[in-house]
Amino acid sequence: MTEATARKPFQRLLLTGAGGGLGTMLRERIKPWAEVVRLSDVREIAAAGPGEEVVQCDLADRAAVMALTEGVDAVLHFGGCSVEDTFETIMAANILGLQHLYEAVHKRGIRRVIYASSSHVVGYYPTTQVVDATAPLRPDGMYGVSKCFGEALSRYYFDRFGIETVCLRIGSSFDAPRNARMMATFLHYDDLVELVRCALFTPRVGHTITFGVSDNPVRWWDNRCASHLGFVPKHSSRQWAERFPQSGAWPPADDIAATYQGGPFLTAGPIYED
Repeated sequence: MTEATARKPFQRLLLTGAGGGLGTMLRERIKPWAEVVRLSDVREIAAAGPGEEVVQCDLADRAAVMALTEGVDAVLHFGGCSVEDTFETIMAANILGLQHLYEAVHKRGIRRVIYASSSHVVGYYPTTQVVDATAPLRPDGMYGVSKCFGEALSRYYFDRFGIETVCLRIGSSFDAPRNARMMATFLHYDDLVELVRCALFTPRVGHTITFGVSDNPVRWWDNRCASHLGFVPKHSSRQWAERFPQSGAWPPADDIAATYQGGPFLTAGPIYED
């Protein structure tokens, strides 16, 4: 068999959240891994190209999620609410929707999920402390709480049903850092793709939690608990250091966005009025 006709490792991969920032970036870059990439989002996205299927789906719709997962070998779950919002909004996509997805994964016999968690599950740790996957959860908002739920739910489905999950505690994944905080949290797009590849192709992962972060000069997170994935970041925020020169001006002691790892998410929650 020639290289041109060799089959790809997977028959069908499902990418949820395919219309979001990271989903849009991953859409083209995961194609070498599967004969067919099924792309899903709650909103309309670009029409399917070669080797693609597009399925519009609301994760809060149990029947629709069950249909979405038919014929799927593994799931890259980047769907759901990705910012701080009201609990009701976050709950529908990130809690109810995720339970629908894992129950469908279980009933379909799918064995691996790559779950886009978030560093905001530990956002209330101070920036002076290094955190690893064994540290108690300290979410910085309802969004972080929902990702704590996702990590716990995926753990349950592994312990109860043997469904393997790699939880990616993604920092800030963009083409370049956008503020001084991202000098510590930056995850280059190339490094995200490599982390997803490692999570998908490592033979046995059980239930793994890994921080999605590049090789940055300031480190808040320790990935020793995920060393079996073999992820080695190739990029660093160092090359953009000149964009955020050190000023010598320290933030006020009561500035929680500067004190804790969650940054602006700590003050981003909606204000409820009685």
